[in-house]
Amino acid sequence: MSSFVILIILCVIVLIVLSGFFSASETALTAASRAKMHILEKEGNKKAKLVNHLRGNTEVLLGTILLGNTLINSLCSSLITSVMTPVFGEAGIFYATIIITILLLSFSEILPKSYAINYPDKFALFVSPFINFMTKVLSPFVIVIQIFTDGILKIFGVTLGGKIGYALGDEELRGAIDLHHDPEFGTKGKRAMLRSILDLRDVDLEDIMIHRKNVEMVDIDLPTKDIIERILSCPYTRIPLWQNDPDNIIGVLHAKNLLRALRQKNDKDINILSLAQKPWFVPETTSLFEQLTAFRERHEHFAVIVDEYGTFMGIVTLEDILEEIVGDITDEYDVRVNGIKQDEDGTYLIEGTVTLRDLNRELGWDLPVEEASTIAGLLLHESRDIPDVGQVLEFYNFRFEVIRKQKNQIILIKVTPPAHHKN
Repeated sequence: MSSFVILIILCVIVLIVLSGFFSASETALTAASRAKMHILEKEGNKKAKLVNHLRGNTEVLLGTILLGNTLINSLCSSLITSVMTPVFGEAGIFYATIIITILLLSFSEILPKSYAINYPDKFALFVSPFINFMTKVLSPFVIVIQIFTDGILKIFGVTLGGKIGYALGDEELRGAIDLHHDPEFGTKGKRAMLRSILDLRDVDLEDIMIHRKNVEMVDIDLPTKDIIERILSCPYTRIPLWQNDPDNIIGVLHAKNLLRALRQKNDKDINILSLAQKPWFVPETTSLFEQLTAFRERHEHFAVIVDEYGTFMGIVTLEDILEEIVGDITDEYDVRVNGIKQDEDGTYLIEGTVTLRDLNRELGWDLPVEEASTIAGLLLHESRDIPDVGQVLEFYNFRFEVIRKQKNQIILIKVTPPAHHKN
């Protein structure tokens, strides 16, 4: 074997390695975690800063990599052909094509890209200085080619732009959250919390509020002694006060203010209404995100919810919204009535006032929450009627049986989930 052939083989090996390097660089830089690179850059990592800089100029980055890879592959193909043609004649072109295809596919595409896709962050940091240098060297050529290709694309009405690793929209974030699964580190709860944060703009107060029938309220016209006893025996710290009509909320009394007044005065000398705060009324269509922001801006924890006609519908607290994110928050004074009881046969007895969001979160179900906020509301919506006791409804692969009613209100429902549902 002549020294010329040996030199050509060595050149081909070097070119294949370079081609693989470019291919792996393209994969790593496009697949690297945008969030991780951002954090590393904030911590002062210069290579992470280079990665973000390269990803910020998509067309120049890809143009440089593709230009470098194309030149290398073309030169590699020419060198192999120059060796094969003298030996095999015109058939050498065919043999050279087969050889270069196998070599480039194996060592310039599959192997390097397989490594890069498994270690994108590590490899992106490693290659960033070299790729950044190459973008500066090849940028004049890339710009010329870019202008040429952009002109052709504009003829067909196509406009390119954007960045690699663009900021994820809500749907992309939801997909990323769902794909992140690691039983060893208990990611189920974390995924639920992240999904709840994304839902804050889509969920209204009417979906999570404490309904008026479950709100502890006090009639301001009661004797002062009775009001004090009711408030001190109540497990809640903020109590709405009404007058003449339960819809007429005239104040919200904080138990701490009452205790402070009792320490200073006799109960007969206390003016309950003067201790109360003015009620803050909010519409039931307010989103959780808007209400959470309002709570923070007003430095308040309690709001009274009204409908479009100004009718009292219920209340919402800061804790209620936080529980939508982190789950139930209980303390020694909480009265925990979740309204869900599982039987041995796998069915559930559920109170009609239990919200669909709580059911989906606690039991891992996927009942729709668009048309109704409670499970009783879902039955009314789907049946387009008021079911009778003993009536069975089947939808969304669930079986619902009305167990108890009070007038037209569904009090208790027996639910058979899909896993235990037998037709």
